Amino acid sequence: MSAADRTDWSAYAPVIVGCQGLQLTAEERVLFGVRKPLGLIVFARNIDNPAQVKALISDFRGIVGNDKAPVLIDQEGGRVARLKPPHWPKFPPGAVFGALFERDRQAGEEAAYLNSRWIGAELAALGIDVDCAPVADLPIEGAHDVIGDRAYGRDPETVAAIGRAVMRGLTDAGVLPVIKHIPGHGRSHIDSHLDLPVVDTDITTMQHSDFRPFKALKDAPWAMTAHIVYSAIDPAQPATMSPKVIAEIVRGHIGFDGVLISDDLNMKALKGAPAETGAASLAAGCDLVLHCSGDLAEMQALLAALPAMTQAAAERIGRARASLPAKPAPFGAAERERYGRLMEQAGA
Repeated sequence: MSAADRTDWSAYAPVIVGCQGLQLTAEERVLFGVRKPLGLIVFARNIDNPAQVKALISDFRGIVGNDKAPVLIDQEGGRVARLKPPHWPKFPPGAVFGALFERDRQAGEEAAYLNSRWIGAELAALGIDVDCAPVADLPIEGAHDVIGDRAYGRDPETVAAIGRAVMRGLTDAGVLPVIKHIPGHGRSHIDSHLDLPVVDTDITTMQHSDFRPFKALKDAPWAMTAHIVYSAIDPAQPATMSPKVIAEIVRGHIGFDGVLISDDLNMKALKGAPAETGAASLAAGCDLVLHCSGDLAEMQALLAALPAMTQAAAERIGRARASLPAKPAPFGAAERERYGRLMEQAGA
């Protein structure tokens, strides 16, 4: 593991922001330089080629004055991949590894590990150090396809085992994994990008299904919340904004004590301006909030409205950073050859 982190994380605003394009605008540079958001998340609109991505990331870190500022991406593989050919490999969806695991446990775990190590190597080469993966959601029959083949399987043991392999692969490559969407998005009948899902399942059932993969992966350095109302726990607020869900389920029953970040505040599941929902999410117990759109006016209002980062959040961020290896494992020819053989076995 790396040496103890000495960065004063509490000096930064508890938010991960997006930006509008391939390079920071003059207005973004001023805002980020004054308000100092903790980190950046990049999307397809911010990506053209490796040199451009590296320059964008370096510029952001220079402006906020932190060469360790977290830079996030959603690079799961399959339909959720911001880095794409021709500059980056195409990686398969999570279901491929779960299916292989069901036939050959060792092969499934090894394939998922090597896949995430390769993803991690591609990210680390750009300066991206946090990947919003693995997906630990357990899809339930008849639920919305927003999770679908992003999930590793339909039983908790498979999801937990492949999720663990993905976490190890990313970490060994020098990238922090983010388990999502805690405490579980697999039972939703609505896409939370479009509206607020309500899950009416009783707590006991969820403890024996939905929550189990997250409990098995509770030592993850970061986790992302679900914008879902669990009516048996808190009928009034989605998990992201529910002190009861965060305290009793996420921190309590599941036992997660890493960095807790909201899902995107711009998703239509949350009602209200990001400045309002962001402050409510932090008050509920999130350590950080995520604002992805790059909308300048929204970011200005959000950064003005947010409280200072808590000491507990700063300590979790430092602890997560310190969990990365001092020297990440390279992904060379031997690993690619072995990965290729496993993918042939998987039929991918």
